[in-house]
Amino acid sequence: QVQLVEVGGGLVQAGGSLRLSCLASGRTFFSYAMAWFRQTPGNEREFVAVIRWTDRHTDYADSVKGRFTISRDISKNTVYLQMNSLKPEDTAVYYCAADAAYYGPSGSEYDYWGQGTQVTVSS
Repeated sequence: QVQLVEVGGGLVQAGGSLRLSCLASGRTFFSYAMAWFRQTPGNEREFVAVIRWTDRHTDYADSVKGRFTISRDISKNTVYLQMNSLKPEDTAVYYCAADAAYYGPSGSEYDYWGQGTQVTVSS
C-alpha cells in the first residue's frame, strides 16, 4: 500500500508561483510513475504532468508546458510540481497519483491517489 500526501497549495495572484509537494510513504518502489492531476467542480479530472521514477522522463499537458515543472527526489520519496506564471484557469484541486506499472496521462490507470490540495489563482 502506498500513501500520498500533497502539500503546498494556496492562494496566489496571476503571474505568481507555487510549488506543490507529494510525499509517498508505505510500499514505494523505484518503478513507480507519479503524476499530477487537477479538477474543478463539475469537470473531469485533468492530467497535468507525469514523471517516471527511474529515469525522470516527463510529460506535460499542453496547457502547462513551459510553465510547470515536475521533478522528484528519490531520497525523500517526494514529487514536486513547480508552477510558474500561474493563470486564473489553473485554479483547481491538485491531486498526486502513483502507479507501479503505468506511465501516462490516463487517470483511471493510477492505483494510488492523494487527498488533494487547493490552488487558487486570483486575477
